[in-house]
Amino acid sequence: MTSFCAIDFGTSNSAVALPAAADGAMRLAPVEGAHTTLPTAVFFNADEHTREFGRAALASYIDGFDGRLMRSMKSILGSPLAESTTDLGDGSAIPYTEIITIFLEHLKRSAERCSGAPITRAVLGRPVFFVDEDPRADQLAQDQLEAAARRVGFREIEFQFEPIAAAFDYESRLAQEGLVLVADIGGGTSDFSLVRVGPDRMTRLERKDDVLAHHGVHVAGTDFDRRVELATILRELGYQSLDPEGREVPNRIYFDLATWHLINTIYTPKRATELKLMRHLYPETRHHDRLMRVVDERLGHALTARAEEAKIGVSAGGETMIDLEAVETDLRLAFGDAQLVEAGREETRRIVQAARETVQAAGVAPGQVSALYFTGGSTGLLFLTQALAEAFPQSQAVFGDRLASVATGLGIHAQRLFG
Repeated sequence: MTSFCAIDFGTSNSAVALPAAADGAMRLAPVEGAHTTLPTAVFFNADEHTREFGRAALASYIDGFDGRLMRSMKSILGSPLAESTTDLGDGSAIPYTEIITIFLEHLKRSAERCSGAPITRAVLGRPVFFVDEDPRADQLAQDQLEAAARRVGFREIEFQFEPIAAAFDYESRLAQEGLVLVADIGGGTSDFSLVRVGPDRMTRLERKDDVLAHHGVHVAGTDFDRRVELATILRELGYQSLDPEGREVPNRIYFDLATWHLINTIYTPKRATELKLMRHLYPETRHHDRLMRVVDERLGHALTARAEEAKIGVSAGGETMIDLEAVETDLRLAFGDAQLVEAGREETRRIVQAARETVQAAGVAPGQVSALYFTGGSTGLLFLTQALAEAFPQSQAVFGDRLASVATGLGIHAQRLFG
């Protein structure tokens, strides 16, 4: 007997939906212990020669095991980097696309343990755009994800846009028809779909005519993390310092340090040597000392994690402290709401503009949108959801499950296709 599933392979978090044994309705499967979502992370533990996933991967990395932690793998799809290889920390290398395959295999095995049957059919979620303004690269990204899914044993694969899936989840609780603008703001992309929804439409398998427009930008949670890190942590390492001639010190090192999948590129002997020779450019040599300590001790990913923690801490309310003891004793930075809003101002503007353009593309007036449905991890940023709500003041703001709405909606779509 074969079964089917729906997979939300997210930039930051992933989940799988399965038909329940009792009634056939779709349920989220436990994918890490009792958890029905897991961080999209793989740790290649060089000390113990193991692979760990999700929370376990992050814990091993934080505990200081040698190896390579991979996150945000989805963001490399469609880019030249996807077909290149990366060092695993033990002298071996592996293609980035193979890491995606390994992670999908873990999700599939978790689902099969839960279902008790092999799974060969799947609906996979995808962003509106894997790659902005490049249709060929965008199609390549989907092809790479499909190839990885086929390598792990899926034979029948369908794709659905993630914000449309979220609309299906929202629709299942509606009593009347309306126009919903789904805002799916995750770790890597902000996607919007304007969808006609209602209880009488739920039974239709073909919903193409109900999707009035969709649009998205490759701007989301990790971009806010990057801005936070540049605005706070990396200034303490010399970012935007002026050299003796009044020019900014070279900034590429800082942009790479703030971009998860580029961090390992700064640890090569060549780049480390180049950085050492730049000491004379820094008016405050302590900044250069801190930068070299980060490079020599490979602290880049830890700093990125600190920036993400600061963003989450402030978005939950109040001020937080960024602990940089690993870089220098007693080095701590205060970080508050006003700084977070300012750091992410440009990203917020671009996301709100993408929402407006989605509605304009449908030929619909903003006042005709009955609801804004928020899903995705980054909708926990209050200032961001407020900015979107202000752009559509006549629409009801509705918050779905930030980490599970897309997976649930993909499951609904999978049930219609395969069930």
